[in-house]
Amino acid sequence: MKPSSVLTNSLRPVILAAARSPRCEHAITRAPLSRQVVNRFVAGRERSDAIAVVSRLLDDGRYVSVDFLGENVTDAGSARATVHEYLSLIEELGKFSGTLAPVPRVEVSVKLSSLGAELNTDVAAENARTICAAAQSAGVWVTVDAEDHTTTDATLATVRSLRADFPWLGTVLQAYLRRTESDCLAFDDARIRLCKGAYNEPEAVAYIRREDVTASYLRCLDILCRGTGYPMVASHDPVVIAAAARMFCGVERFEYQMLFGIREPEQARLVAEGQHVRTYVPYGSAWYPYFMRRLAERPANLAFFLRSVVARQ
Repeated sequence: MKPSSVLTNSLRPVILAAARSPRCEHAITRAPLSRQVVNRFVAGRERSDAIAVVSRLLDDGRYVSVDFLGENVTDAGSARATVHEYLSLIEELGKFSGTLAPVPRVEVSVKLSSLGAELNTDVAAENARTICAAAQSAGVWVTVDAEDHTTTDATLATVRSLRADFPWLGTVLQAYLRRTESDCLAFDDARIRLCKGAYNEPEAVAYIRREDVTASYLRCLDILCRGTGYPMVASHDPVVIAAAARMFCGVERFEYQMLFGIREPEQARLVAEGQHVRTYVPYGSAWYPYFMRRLAERPANLAFFLRSVVARQ
C-alpha cells in the first residue's frame, strides 16, 4: 500500500467524524480559507452559480447531475424550502433538456434526509414524488442519493415505491456496504449509481480496506452489467474505469460519473473518446459535510486543502 493510502486510511475516520461535529463545522466554516479551496468542489452558494457551471459543462460535452446541498433536515419548513429550491432548479435545468430523452443530459440528485426523512419517511416520499413529477415534465432525471447505512432500507423502499410511477428514477448503492451485492441483484433492472461509499461505517456492515472495497465494487458492477438497467459508474479509480470499459459494449448501456473538480483531465479524456460522462455538481450554503467527505476520500484532496490553509497563514 502506498504511503498516501496509509495516510488516508488512518485519517479518514477522523475527517468523517469531524464532518458531523458542530464544533468542527463552526471552526472550519469561519476560518479564513481561500474561496479556491471550497470552490474546487462546490459550484457556489446560489442556484445561478450552479447553472453557470452546468452550461459550461454541457458545452464541454459532459452530462450533469446537480445537487442542492443539505441533509439531516429536522423541521418541516426547511424540508418544504428544499422542495421549492429543487422545483426552481428543475425549471431552469429543463431549458437544457426538453422531453425526457433515453439518456437526459441533465439530472438532479437529492437526499431523502433533506426532504424530511428524519421527521417522517412518508412526508419525504411525497416530497420526492413532487420533485419527480416536475422533473418528468421538464425532461430531467432524478437520482436519490445514498446516506449512511442506517437509512438504506428506508431509502430503497421509497425508491421502489416511486419507480411504479417513475420507472426512470435512479438511486445510489455503495459498494463498501457488505449488503450491496444483494441490493444490486434486487435493482438490476434500475438506473443505479454505483459508488464506493463516503460515510464512516462500522466494519460489521462495511468493508474497510481499500482493496476489499474495490473488489466489492467490481463484483457489484458485474451484477449490474448482466442486468437490464442502466449502471452509472461513479468512480475516479483507474481500475474501475478500465473495468467498466471492458464490461460494457456501447455507450448507451452505461455512463461514467465523476465529481465536480476532481480528475478533470480524465473526464475530458473520456468525453473525447465518446463516452457519456456525468459530472456531479453540488451547490448551496450547506457545503460543510459534503466538503469534508471529499477531503476524506483522496490524499490529493486533503493535501490541496492543507496547502491552501498554510498559504493563508
